[in-house]
Amino acid sequence: QVQLVESGGGLVQPGGSLRLSCAASGSIASIYAMNWYRQAPGKQREIVASITRGGSTNYATSVRGRFTISRDNAKNMVYLQMNLLKPEDTAVYYCNAQASWGQGTQVTVSS
Repeated sequence: QVQLVESGGGLVQPGGSLRLSCAASGSIASIYAMNWYRQAPGKQREIVASITRGGSTNYATSVRGRFTISRDNAKNMVYLQMNLLKPEDTAVYYCNAQASWGQGTQVTVSS
């Protein structure tokens, strides 16, 4: 299993943008789906976006049109570009691949 490390979280004002990165310790080229999840305080972890090996993407309804997931198999990286952020996007964001999870990165959207 690959080890995953997220980065790029922080505090941003509503309407702002952040780009999350997920670095894998090994090759992700053979991993069918790479996913981003998030968990807000008091809520269950939910899937935000996923991308297949071939580049097909899926998004939660709440983020569609604002977030973009991408992967670079050559660099073993997965990204989540988040635009037009809202306070309800505040959560810890996790990268996931099969049974592997990162430690999470905090995203706080607040004025």
